Amino acid sequence: MKRREFITLLGGAAAAWPLAARAQQPAMPVIGFLDVIHLPVRLAAFYQGLGESGYVVGQNVAIDIRSAEGRYSLFPELVADLIRRRVSVIVAPGTTPAALAAKAATSTIPIVFGVGDDPVKLGLVASLARPGGNATGINSFTAELAAKRLGLLHELLPAATRVAVLVNPTDPIRVETVVTEVKTAAGAIGLQFQVVNASTSSEIDAAFATLAAAPPDALFVGPDPFFYGRRGQLALQAARHAIPASYAVRDYAEAGGLMSYGTNLTDAYHQVGVYAGRILKGAKPSDLPVEQSTKFELVINLQAARTIKLDVPSQLLARADEVIE
Repeated sequence: MKRREFITLLGGAAAAWPLAARAQQPAMPVIGFLDVIHLPVRLAAFYQGLGESGYVVGQNVAIDIRSAEGRYSLFPELVADLIRRRVSVIVAPGTTPAALAAKAATSTIPIVFGVGDDPVKLGLVASLARPGGNATGINSFTAELAAKRLGLLHELLPAATRVAVLVNPTDPIRVETVVTEVKTAAGAIGLQFQVVNASTSSEIDAAFATLAAAPPDALFVGPDPFFYGRRGQLALQAARHAIPASYAVRDYAEAGGLMSYGTNLTDAYHQVGVYAGRILKGAKPSDLPVEQSTKFELVINLQAARTIKLDVPSQLLARADEVIE
């Protein structure tokens, strides 16, 4: 063989070696991220939790983000797309319909959820300690805390006799839980309540127009990701119609809402990220117990109270985890 031919052959082989090595390396795992609305702050919390397991998006893991933009009916289609992409794990950190759609679509791909309802009653897991299937995650109690929130609202307005409950009818499971809890709690403290539905921005405006015709003493806004995405609109309408309102998480109070009580959902997204990383490292969902939120926070916005000329009882202010001036 001539020297020039040998050098050319050697060079071609050397160029081929890296390609062969790359072909033998495992493909980068892909996380299917399923949520009802795109929330950058909570996504950042998920990334932080994922990083605690050694995974950095773009370096050693990829992510495929799918948002239903408030339309729960899209979840089955979005899950099907993620399954076709052969994702390594599906995370549904923010809403029950997303978790249920994922669970209904696959019994093999690991699922990490974040739900406010009881995951055992939902059929997502066999038990909290031993999930027993392909799903595990976080239970934030947002629906079950309805009774506690109503009690705090009654402390804020001890003379109240009638409360309106705003719910999103496109999530019937959550609506049933919230309405049942509120009904029981309202009966115990002698409150009458009416249910008002809204699933779009225009329906929120229409709901407040209905309430303005016969104003309730207070408004209880049901926990719902769609309402979370419209928290500024809700706070504005409540202030405009001078209706004292209670919300599920602190972000509502930070957006101008009067009062919130519930778990910190940003922490829940963080823990979902931790669990997703552990599963990518080889842990099985069936071996990871469902974690339950243990920290609940009361936030009161005094500026919102002054806007509607409401005096907040001093004993309630003393119990608040944060008072926004």
